[in-house]
Amino acid sequence: MARILMLMVMLLSGTATSQLPEFSQQYRQRLGGAIDALEEILADFRRDAAEHGLSPVEAIARQKASGDPFIRSRGESMVEAEIRLSRLKLQQEELLTAGPVQRMMVFARGFDPQLARATAEDYEPAVPVTVSGFVSAGAGALAGFAIMRLLIGIARLGRRRRRIDA
Repeated sequence: MARILMLMVMLLSGTATSQLPEFSQQYRQRLGGAIDALEEILADFRRDAAEHGLSPVEAIARQKASGDPFIRSRGESMVEAEIRLSRLKLQQEELLTAGPVQRMMVFARGFDPQLARATAEDYEPAVPVTVSGFVSAGAGALAGFAIMRLLIGIARLGRRRRRIDA
């Protein structure tokens, strides 16, 4: 019975982790879209600032100094958009230069929570037929095996102690 349970856990954990490369791939697609959208927003802001004879830094400073709380918050939003765009571009570059298995590590190390949440909401599982999919599935199966061995060992230890105490 324990072997069947262990096999089931290994299959489930392997199947679950085999989805990591696909999730990472769908995240990368959204990453490109988010970068495009932020670049467009910031380009519009820069254009508006230039039309009023301001640099983007001057426009943001003016917004932050405004007595209107809405205008101040828009200035903060522009700063946050620039920071997020820089962070997303850096991650995109790291993902482009990483190998298939390393992409999962790059993703795990610095994913954008908002983008990951949106990816998860629309995520569609896929059959892993790539090297990274098989590696990920194998790692998950091994993790499931290790967890089950640990739990079985703990259960056996508990039974031995009860026998000794009896």
